[in-house]
Amino acid sequence: MDNSPVVTQVDTSLNYTQKDGLIVRFSSGEVAPTPVVSNSQTQDSMSRETDFDSRMMQRCLELARRALGRTSPNPLVGAVVVKDGEIVGEGFHPRAGEPHAEVFALRAAGVGARGATVYVNLEPCNHYGRTPPCSAGLIEAGVAKVVVGMVDPNPLVAGGGIARLRAAGVEVVVGVETEACQQLNEAFVHRILYKKPLGILKYAMTLDGKIATTAGHSAWVTNQAARSEVHQLRAACDAIIVGGNTVRQDNPFLTSHQVGAHNPLRVVMSRQLNLPETARLWDTQEAPTLVLTEVGANPDLQKTLLKHGVEVMELPVLTPQHAMMHLYEQGFCSVLWECGGNLAASAIAQGAVQKVMAFIAPKIIGGSHAPTPVGDLGFTSMTEALPLERVRWRVVGSDCLVEGYLPQ
Repeated sequence: MDNSPVVTQVDTSLNYTQKDGLIVRFSSGEVAPTPVVSNSQTQDSMSRETDFDSRMMQRCLELARRALGRTSPNPLVGAVVVKDGEIVGEGFHPRAGEPHAEVFALRAAGVGARGATVYVNLEPCNHYGRTPPCSAGLIEAGVAKVVVGMVDPNPLVAGGGIARLRAAGVEVVVGVETEACQQLNEAFVHRILYKKPLGILKYAMTLDGKIATTAGHSAWVTNQAARSEVHQLRAACDAIIVGGNTVRQDNPFLTSHQVGAHNPLRVVMSRQLNLPETARLWDTQEAPTLVLTEVGANPDLQKTLLKHGVEVMELPVLTPQHAMMHLYEQGFCSVLWECGGNLAASAIAQGAVQKVMAFIAPKIIGGSHAPTPVGDLGFTSMTEALPLERVRWRVVGSDCLVEGYLPQ
């Protein structure tokens, strides 16, 4: 058998490739260093995916989603322990600082974990952080096999957990439902690779490209089903950013509107802080609010906001790029931009947006001065237009949702 290294299944959209069965970072045609794994191990690992494996990995993802919006800067992870074709334990990572998914699953399985197969959507960690390494815990529990959805891009892990398990004699299968696993943790992956949160621009517009009437009225562009999707999206994100004009015009709540669901940090960007004192966002009982402004802006309103429990941060220069840098430092993985066209254009131009989610309603409102989703980007030719990549279309009630990614 030819044991020379192989590189297969390149996915440049996520900056990954596969080498010897491990998904690793892909940059400028070079494959990042990975643990040495033989081709025979690769072929064994990549050929054994079954319908049962897929179902168990989907169960891992289902468990992981229970912690949507709560785990940053950690990823969303679920784990399932299977013995003789039956689930004997399962668990998920609830939040940063808490035990990882494998720990909860092994606890639930008890002695049943010995000789069992463990499914986990992300490679078990191999380092000491707030919690001990999961690879060591799996070995100590005596599991016979571990099925991994995707390799962890974190340099502290990056194949090390898999290598440690194999070195201990544990069979490891890599790459089951990998695309779904990558999709679930795309924000975590982006944070690791690019050192900033994943920026998602969400907007709702009419068929003729308007987000409000000429008078500024915008409730409601889309139907209830689409609005429910937005509420779910908010619950999955760490923060939502709007500009001062959105606060003045729409007076939004920016919550998930779901009982028991996560509410993201609500962030208002306003240079002059010329905002109403009675905005709904100043009520922080249901969700926290952060106001980003520039040094010395409207001291009186700042005092009022602080009395309401609103955090105010002055920055020397207030830009989307600086806002994202601050949120990265806070440990955030995903930031939802629900702003107006001018701020959206600035966010795109400064690289603060990577993903676009556009809800399109089959309505025509007209108006030569009615606002549009994205303001002036300075383009004068159609050849300058930013083409979305990996585009998906989906009907939501009577509306249409278009998702895609800006070129990186």
